[in-house]
Amino acid sequence: MPRVELNVQAPDFTLNDFNGKSVSLDDYAGKKNVLVVFNRGFF
Repeated sequence: MPRVELNVQAPDFTLNDFNGKSVSLDDYAGKKNVLVVFNRGFF
């Protein structure tokens, strides 16, 4: 997995939320702050 770098735009990706709805990082384009959390072990 590539290392995260500061001040570099994140690549777009799409994942499913808890309800199974697809959510894309691009959906939040133009927002000042976006927090993405990956819960490992909650499968």
